[in-house]
Amino acid sequence: MPTASPGAAPVDTVDLPLFVPADRPERLAKAVAAGPDAMIVDLEDAVAPDARDAARAGLAGAFAALATGMPLLLRVNARGTAWHAHDLAAAAALPLAGVVLPKAESGNDILRVAGETGLPVIALIETARGIAALDEIAAAAARLAFGSIDYAADLAIGHTRTALADARARLTLASRLAGLPAPIDGVTASVHDTDLLAADCAHAREMGFAGKLLIHPAQIAPARAAFRPSDGEIDWARRVLEAAPEKGAFMLDGAMVDAPVLARARQILARAPQAETA
Repeated sequence: MPTASPGAAPVDTVDLPLFVPADRPERLAKAVAAGPDAMIVDLEDAVAPDARDAARAGLAGAFAALATGMPLLLRVNARGTAWHAHDLAAAAALPLAGVVLPKAESGNDILRVAGETGLPVIALIETARGIAALDEIAAAAARLAFGSIDYAADLAIGHTRTALADARARLTLASRLAGLPAPIDGVTASVHDTDLLAADCAHAREMGFAGKLLIHPAQIAPARAAFRPSDGEIDWARRVLEAAPEKGAFMLDGAMVDAPVLARARQILARAPQAETA
């Protein structure tokens, strides 16, 4: 895969990126101050069709005025739209960490975007065709993300955890088989319902996702807390690793601990603040 711009963080560290409309450059500095993992400057759904050309033209100036080391990504318009080719040309000239490709439906889509921009591509899976081609997409992409609202609309199914469980499981499995970081979950549309956001994040984490696409600065802190292991999990993981012999299974708190359990303990500590693994 092509590498990101010099100094840009790799997309595998971007778990909680915040969308910012490309036609609202005054929001960029505010978004940086809010402290997400990264910003996804959006040329697609967040911008009216008749404003997308002007928004794209203003990106270079907006980025030049932005003093930050935060990774910047650009969500371009989908392949087959009138804006796609121009978006890719702009992305190639901007100081980006990566490109987000909506409605990704083939490995060739990913390879062409990566080739034309010289950037890693986060493939946004939003359609039945995207799910059907998931393995080849994962083989070409730098990371997978789930556009759950568009996916539910494409299949005319409910936007519920039950209806979307199969698709989420497929993204997790495809990411693992391709050696990619764990995928990023779709948005929670309710901006100020922190209980719903926390529950959505907990479900995504349970399904093997490492992060979530965010649409408002108010979602950053609750989402970060929800993806962080609990104090109880961290304490358990530390005790497991401290008690582990050099080899073989053993008992702890009346439960068997063997290699898979040790692996889970290490995974928990890897996600903990100031993690220490054994």
